[in-house]
Amino acid sequence: MANSGGRLLTTALIVGGCVLIGIVAMLMVYHEPIKSEKKNPMARNFWIAPDTSQIPKGPEGQLIRYGRDLIARTSYYLGPNGTVSKTTNGMNCQNCHLDAGTRPFGNNYGSVASLYPKFRARSGGLESIEKRVNDCLMRSLNGEPIDSMSAEMRGMIAYFNWLGKDVPKGQTAAGSGLKPMAWLDRAAEPTKGKRLYLQKCQVCHGNDGMGLKISEKGPYIYPPLWGEHSFTTAAGLFRISNFARYTQTNMPFGATTEKPILTEEQSWDIAAFVLSQPRPEKKFSQDWPNILLKPIDYPFGPYADNYPETQHKYGPFGDMVKEEKR
Repeated sequence: MANSGGRLLTTALIVGGCVLIGIVAMLMVYHEPIKSEKKNPMARNFWIAPDTSQIPKGPEGQLIRYGRDLIARTSYYLGPNGTVSKTTNGMNCQNCHLDAGTRPFGNNYGSVASLYPKFRARSGGLESIEKRVNDCLMRSLNGEPIDSMSAEMRGMIAYFNWLGKDVPKGQTAAGSGLKPMAWLDRAAEPTKGKRLYLQKCQVCHGNDGMGLKISEKGPYIYPPLWGEHSFTTAAGLFRISNFARYTQTNMPFGATTEKPILTEEQSWDIAAFVLSQPRPEKKFSQDWPNILLKPIDYPFGPYADNYPETQHKYGPFGDMVKEEKR
């Protein structure tokens, strides 16, 4: 571990002291025992996850802690060198669901227990939490589904239920999902996005988009944004609006909902660049059985309109939004 730390320190010194602070912080999050998340006083109107010091003792608490660890360290259990299986791409669930699924507008899990089971247009049916978890494993982590009665599935669901224990059934916790953002009034431009990526993002994710690992066989500190170990074309983040909203609120390192670093326009262009890069292709023929419910920025046809796939992927979306409203 000392050699790995030395290599990380050398890399960090090259790109500057700010990055070193970010890497050290991420390493601390990865290695330290489960403890209370820090509360952001500016986010007082958002749902705040229960304090992890309040996880009950005994078998129930052990299952909740295991579920949380699976979210934070998915690669350790299910990755290429996983202790349980070796099926996923090496990313962790919290690479997309930040802070183990507790950050406002960071794809948090605050509303999972209160809203599931629920109808989802993508599948065209009522989905359980188990179905949703396996979708993430297959689409974002390019893996295989796990048994719904496995310790891993039961642990993750126990964690989701514990996180949402104070959210009334049928209600959505404030700050769930991704922060709303206006559609860009032009097509997002991968060329502009590339310049911004090299300025704002490559320090953590690399100029090749391959991310940064603790060691050759270790987990990612910063996940890959494209390439064979990144999320697939079937993942929710492959929709440009999702990626742009996620980025604008949470990236680069240090950004928050209240104090973003990127403008909305910059986020759209960065999303266009990242999503134009190669990644594992995965298709589910049963998706969107009712194409009238397909999101306008879903990048694969068929569509209920006559706009081309390229426009559905990058925009401009103004006319499509008007037509959708009609």
